[in-house]
Amino acid sequence: MKTYNYLLNTINTKGAAYLVLLDPDKINVDRLPEFVKYCERAGVDGFLIGGSLMLNNNFELFIKKVKQSTKVPAIIFPGSVQQVSGAADAILYLSVVSGRNPENLIGKHVIAAPLIKEVGIEPIATGYILIESGVTTTAQYMSGSLPIPRNKPEIAAATALAAEYLGMKFIYLEAGSGAENTVPDEMVKKVASFCSVPVIVGGGIKTPNAARQKIENGAKIIVTGNFFENENNWDMIKDFADAVHINKPMFV
Repeated sequence: MKTYNYLLNTINTKGAAYLVLLDPDKINVDRLPEFVKYCERAGVDGFLIGGSLMLNNNFELFIKKVKQSTKVPAIIFPGSVQQVSGAADAILYLSVVSGRNPENLIGKHVIAAPLIKEVGIEPIATGYILIESGVTTTAQYMSGSLPIPRNKPEIAAATALAAEYLGMKFIYLEAGSGAENTVPDEMVKKVASFCSVPVIVGGGIKTPNAARQKIENGAKIIVTGNFFENENNWDMIKDFADAVHINKPMFV
């Protein structure tokens, strides 16, 4: 439980945690060490690594390069059972509880479980909830799952509570990579009010203010991803970290 406890301690200390998602298919491996070091200096608390597709075979090498460049945790954010590696610190053991596809509720987990045990990384059970975002995202398409309508916060809250009662340690509200709209603040607030486990929010968060609003509505972990695939946005990473870490004033 080392990484899980680290995230809980970060939430308790800083008010919330900030993670950056690294997709091996979308980030230049040659620039990876520079970017990771830049993120750590800016206050990023950890990295999620993975993607819905894997178009190359450098997943483990990618994780090792991240680990060589930072002391903060590298956590696998798996898009498939092939994305398991002992080079990482932990893996989000995702169950797509917003969908009704049994393969994404338990089927793929049965295949992945022995692999996770064999490589010895820490699994963190996470209820993964897809939220309508204005476009068909890769996560939605690949999972074959209908997202929860963005104007139905009560459905998201009931789903999240069921996931908590099933033993999930985190609830992940996901608008998806390249989302036109983030998870609505009203929905974040409703889910956070129903659940006692930390709520993660990701997808479509493009400004520090949007990140802060999610925190003020009850989110405990913010994830940004493809926004920083554009190197012109790198100088905003510290602003995002400051916005998420509510136990200190923004932009100090």
